[in-house]
Amino acid sequence: MARSAELKLCFYGDDITGSTDAMEALVLAGVPTVLFLEPPTLARIKADFPHIQAVGLAGMSRTMTPVEMDAALPGAFSSLKALGAPVMHYKVCSTFDSSPSVGSIGRAAEIGMELFGSGPVPVAVGAPRLKRYVVGGNLFAAMGDITYRIDRHPVMSKHPVTPMDESDLRIHLGRQTGKKIGLLDFRHLAAPHADVDAFLQKLVAEGVEIVILDTLDSSHLKNIGRLLWSLGKKGQAFVVGSSGVEFALSEFWQEQKMIRAPRGFGSPGKVEKIVAISGSASPWTAVQIKWALDNGFHGIQMDGVPLVDKSLQDRERGRLVAEAVQFSRQGRSVLLYSALGPDDPKINQTREHLGSLGRPPGEAGAILGTQQGLLLRDILAKTGLRRVAVAGGDTCGYVLRQLSIDVLEFIVPLGTASPLCRARSSDPNFDRIEIALKGGQLGEVDFFGSVRKGRQG
Repeated sequence: MARSAELKLCFYGDDITGSTDAMEALVLAGVPTVLFLEPPTLARIKADFPHIQAVGLAGMSRTMTPVEMDAALPGAFSSLKALGAPVMHYKVCSTFDSSPSVGSIGRAAEIGMELFGSGPVPVAVGAPRLKRYVVGGNLFAAMGDITYRIDRHPVMSKHPVTPMDESDLRIHLGRQTGKKIGLLDFRHLAAPHADVDAFLQKLVAEGVEIVILDTLDSSHLKNIGRLLWSLGKKGQAFVVGSSGVEFALSEFWQEQKMIRAPRGFGSPGKVEKIVAISGSASPWTAVQIKWALDNGFHGIQMDGVPLVDKSLQDRERGRLVAEAVQFSRQGRSVLLYSALGPDDPKINQTREHLGSLGRPPGEAGAILGTQQGLLLRDILAKTGLRRVAVAGGDTCGYVLRQLSIDVLEFIVPLGTASPLCRARSSDPNFDRIEIALKGGQLGEVDFFGSVRKGRQG
């Protein structure tokens, strides 16, 4: 168990792109980190990654029901707890989108509390570098140059599965758990450390089990980092939050000279062509797709109707693969995409066809994600391409599993929370490929071009 004492942090990401976001935040701050897709063991870490100080486990709980969480999360959390890091982080999106029935952050918090037995559970969502803020317990998120209260956000307030219709995180989370929820607001976090600790203990004495932490600027982050680390040093602390947790801990660790930020990361260089696949319906991803099509990428829109139909899937995949391989051999980068924004008619057509087959619309994401993973697998096998881009949080999780990838290592940042990574796979066709993953709202406008160049800008 001596090796585990060197680990500062373990985290479980509720989706793959959120997990790479947390890994990027740590590595850029000077904390060597590796992201696993299956629960790691101390023996594996010691043998293959003896230098790391943080371990991530990428999950898919953002799309799970509470019953599915009850089956998946205790084992995953236990595997990370066994590594012995002082802080265990349940990593969620900085937009906190969730509901009592899908991706319940409240249920995940309850499972963590039961396993770790440490309380209260801090909830740190704000991440100023990502333009996410919590003030008076209310969540705000920027889109472009404008910052919106989350229940007024043009995208997140209309999320197709988990729309954010409440900005007060105490109320939103209170719909998902019966635990008593309190708040450390920006005034408390600006107070001397002893006063912050005293107020937290006052909340605990009042029966508070979950504490929302305000975050408006970096001064709050540093104070949050100190608080989280002090809880972890008293006994393994279970924490819920966005990559703001990683930013907060890193700022505190740097202040304490426990880590030193690296000088930089070298680009692996430009490649002639890549293959990219997008299952995202985000309007921002649509902008990025249009940029790619205007800048030399060959675009192929995937038709979800045959892809969700078992009688048509194989033939449709074959057609798409053939077109992608043809243009790749002509020297073109290829981008396959399912939709251009949330209003693309292909989305409703696919759902209606799935319904006509007697399947619930909610199954569309899993079916399409798996089919997109199979598409990418076949294209890579036929072209031998070694650099890939994938867009869409759920899509990324399904795609990686079809490529038998079980570990991701950070290579270089390509923009906001969308790093280029090196993959490890049990399949030699995909081992050591370079892959960039991004959620719907993330990445710069030229994301796909940056992947091809191997650097941002």
